[in-house]
Amino acid sequence: MSYFQALIIAIIEGITEFLPISSTAHMKLANPLLNISETPFTNLFEVVIQLAAILSVVVIYWKKFIDFKNLAFYVKLIVAMIPAIILGVLLKKHIDSALSNLAFISCVMISGGIILLFIDKIFNTHTIIEEEKISYKKALIIGVFQSLSIIFPGLSRSAATIVGGMSQKLTRKLAAEFSFFLAVPTMFAASVKSFWDVYKEHHEVLAKDNMSMLAVGGTISFVVALLAIKFFINYVTKYGFRLFGWYRIVLGISFLIYLYTSVKL
Repeated sequence: MSYFQALIIAIIEGITEFLPISSTAHMKLANPLLNISETPFTNLFEVVIQLAAILSVVVIYWKKFIDFKNLAFYVKLIVAMIPAIILGVLLKKHIDSALSNLAFISCVMISGGIILLFIDKIFNTHTIIEEEKISYKKALIIGVFQSLSIIFPGLSRSAATIVGGMSQKLTRKLAAEFSFFLAVPTMFAASVKSFWDVYKEHHEVLAKDNMSMLAVGGTISFVVALLAIKFFINYVTKYGFRLFGWYRIVLGISFLIYLYTSVKL
């Protein structure tokens, strides 16, 4: 992997991790276009830039994450994580297979885009505007929606949890923010496991020459994610999700054409 390739992938991760357009799909679709082959180092690089993007949420919402008097907040996140943990363990083989199927990921992108086109009309009753009003039951239901993104790579963890939140009458803003909150423990746990799996088998990837690229990629992903989160919250509060729905549909169709015609788009 060159520094140019690392720069592009880090920017893609930073932009897409918290937007409802699937960072997994973008990474899987971008790698072949950038001629990036799967190696222990590229796998580790993706884990590191994902961790860096997750850190941006903690920085933006630091008051929320260090409010230790509000134990209910942490319990809700744990409750919401449970479905994803269970399905992640039970369906590991399915997940690995789906992640390698770019046509499947593209189709899921399109399907998720269609859902986002109508989500504002389907769930247009918003009575919960504060995180404190989210019950444990609602948190668990949102967690069930999150687990769908594990079964269907390309669906987007963010999109799934936001739809789940809106189905429970959360406002668009709160649904997006709770999705960000839930990403921290969920993605941190997944990233740490992935990091350990790669390091255990290929500890040589942490050679000195690679560390600088990991540091650069992580920094870029962190900064871009900060900007992406602020943009997304402001945009979705005012305009909703239709733009992201159309984007997913266009990208999914474009990549299906690329896959089946070998046309360089």
